Amino acid sequence: MLYWAFGFFVVALTAGLLGFGGLASAFAGVAQIAFFVSLLLSLIMVAIEMTNER
Repeated sequence: MLYWAFGFFVVALTAGLLGFGGLASAFAGVAQIAFFVSLLLSLIMVAIEMTNER
């Protein structure tokens, strides 16, 4: 499950670079939303992994 958290974090960083960096001005709003959603999902996955006791 930590693999998914890392994947969402990479997506968040990519979307952040596109949305906040001005590289794709037409898609800046979509990239910013994708950044926050992916960041939230990565934090949720990390929290689940930390509370999941094996």
